[in-house]
Amino acid sequence: MVIYLAVLALILSYLAGSIPSAVWAGRVFHGIDIREHGSGNAGATNTIRVLGWKTGVPVLIFDLAKGWLAASLPVFLNAAPEGSQQMTVLKIACGVAAIIGHVFPVFAGFRGGKGVATTFGVLLALDPFLTLSCAGIFLVVLLLSNYVSLSSMIAGVMFPVLLMTVFPTPSLLLKLFAVAVAIALVVTHRKNIGRLVRGEEKKFIKWKKS
Repeated sequence: MVIYLAVLALILSYLAGSIPSAVWAGRVFHGIDIREHGSGNAGATNTIRVLGWKTGVPVLIFDLAKGWLAASLPVFLNAAPEGSQQMTVLKIACGVAAIIGHVFPVFAGFRGGKGVATTFGVLLALDPFLTLSCAGIFLVVLLLSNYVSLSSMIAGVMFPVLLMTVFPTPSLLLKLFAVAVAIALVVTHRKNIGRLVRGEEKKFIKWKKS
């Protein structure tokens, strides 16, 4: 492992994660702080609800891309031998740095989003086939329930389950990271769980009654 490249990758990953796409898009194109509207979350879902698809979809893509880029940085920088345990450690560490950056962005007063899209981007870089399978689960649950929070939690929990069954890996570190991601998603959505139980959670799309 090249130490200075590893440190550089971690710093760049945090800075990339800190780019508050939802906050900046709200201010530049709509003159508002997205964190003061809707759910108060600086993420793609709240952006779509408050500002519409034209603003929300680019935010979603950008947040996903910065997670993927962060977890791929060690490979681009050749910071460790490809396929080695060191490379796996670095990719996960950079992914975590980007997620932390999204949740606590230095460019937005350390008030960010929950990091679901950024986490998806990180997982996509680590295991694309497994991640796309979980994306399919997310979409199915979303279509059935119309709740983004519930879909995110179920897809997140299914990630380690599928990793240990359908897509087995010899990497203990990746297994631990998958479990940590699932737990983190549930913990960060604890308020949503309460609203779901009380029947107060907002639907992703409000269908108009005819």
